[in-house]
Amino acid sequence: MTRLIIVDDHRLFRIGIKAAFQTALPDIQIVGEAGCGKELFNVLKSTHTDIILLDINLPDMTGIEIAKRLRLEYPDVKILAVSAENAVQTINEMLEAGIDGFVSKQNCDADELTKAIQSIMSGMEYFGRDISSIIFSVYVSKKKTTEVTNEFTEREREIILLCRDGLMCKEIADRLNVSINTINTHKKRIFQKLGINTTMEVVQYAIRKGIIRVES
Repeated sequence: MTRLIIVDDHRLFRIGIKAAFQTALPDIQIVGEAGCGKELFNVLKSTHTDIILLDINLPDMTGIEIAKRLRLEYPDVKILAVSAENAVQTINEMLEAGIDGFVSKQNCDADELTKAIQSIMSGMEYFGRDISSIIFSVYVSKKKTTEVTNEFTEREREIILLCRDGLMCKEIADRLNVSINTINTHKKRIFQKLGINTTMEVVQYAIRKGIIRVES
């Protein structure tokens, strides 16, 4: 059972999310909700949660401020930003604050949230598309602007081609009969050879180049 807290200043949005989870995600237990940062940290004093659905624009604190504080005080709690905010600078600041995923409210239905929560709770990130599925697009984009001098190993080339086909980390792991951790290790090496060293950097690059886009 995954425990979840919803943080959003619109009560109707919180009601809608709870209703969607009751029918679509019976294995999700909503253990609390809050309309602002102060309410959230009061709830966390007595409630344990696995993941927080966090809006960015709140009346007393920004989602960025809340995410930074959560990383200091509750480092094991996963953070999924769910917001109508789509400015690249804001998303970059949320990434730097340590969020695990981002979903636009424009695309926020039960199916999208289900995929996001399942990906995050399985140890992956989620930004509208699984990170693995943009590796090939980033590779192509980087090749157009700079020469990649490092050679990829046979396994890394295999993973890049599977990413081209749109497979996610778990699907690639199943196809190659290895663990997700092994795929993540290869993924990091591919990033490094592309001159991108972290998931945060690859998401920032992909957003900046229009490889992935957050709908307004």
